Amino acid sequence: MATNGASHEAMQFIIITGLSGAGKGLATSHFEDFGYFCVDNLPPALIPMFAEICSRGHIGRVALVTDVRGGEFFNDLSDSLEKLRAAGFSYRILFLDADDDLLVKRFKETRRRHPLSEQYPDLADAIAAEREALTDVRERADKIVNTSHATPRELREEIKNVFLEEADAGQMLVRVESFGFKHGMPQDADLVFDVRFLPNPNYDRVIGHLDGHSQAVIDYVMKPELTQEFLKRLGDLVDFMVPQYEKEGKSYLTIAIGCTGGRHRSVVLTNWLAERLREAGFRVTIAHRDLNRSASEGAAKR
Repeated sequence: MATNGASHEAMQFIIITGLSGAGKGLATSHFEDFGYFCVDNLPPALIPMFAEICSRGHIGRVALVTDVRGGEFFNDLSDSLEKLRAAGFSYRILFLDADDDLLVKRFKETRRRHPLSEQYPDLADAIAAEREALTDVRERADKIVNTSHATPRELREEIKNVFLEEADAGQMLVRVESFGFKHGMPQDADLVFDVRFLPNPNYDRVIGHLDGHSQAVIDYVMKPELTQEFLKRLGDLVDFMVPQYEKEGKSYLTIAIGCTGGRHRSVVLTNWLAERLREAGFRVTIAHRDLNRSASEGAAKR
């Protein structure tokens, strides 16, 4: 726990929220490992008072979880956030999401009850109602993480990259992510590029079993004139757009590049784009969402 005489401005105050079953408990554990004082299931109306107590106690890092478990009290969240800001506290919101089918699977595997199960006995209806209740806070979120295909270690790294690199906190963090359209589009992407029109190494009998980190696959994807023309246009577009997002004051930008299965073309171009952005001086993280899926699952037919 950091106890370094933090002022309102200096305190790192993180609000964790999102869908039930999306990993808020795991995220809280990671914040605790990073030295944050953590509280679970705090009613929103108590957030301003809690922040004031932490400030008086010189607690420099605070993370709290608030969600629909608060029942009717959760409706007070917007007012509480306004009061928090008016009192001089800066805060950031981490919103954890997951695909509906994964949420249903997690609840069935753990046999946990959904917080809204009394009002909505059907699990799918409960999840839909929860999404609706969280619409406003999701729009306010500084960072949205879909945990459907994220390992605990990947979630930990995401938290570390976004919330703990204090020396560079004023600079926008760009996340470049590869994915496969057959597995669904990432819900937290700001920009999405579809590269399924490029030559597909999956159909090459010699290299189809390899992934986008292999030099043979990189050469296959990068050498065609079509790819080179696309990279020129993509590079020019990104060189123009990314600085505009930063000027706007955006803290986090996610660029997603998708191919069919998420193992070949999208991986190659994600690595290429991430390196280009690093060379331009941006803070960059890379994620390959579907790379670790089995070759048979990743080898899709268009």
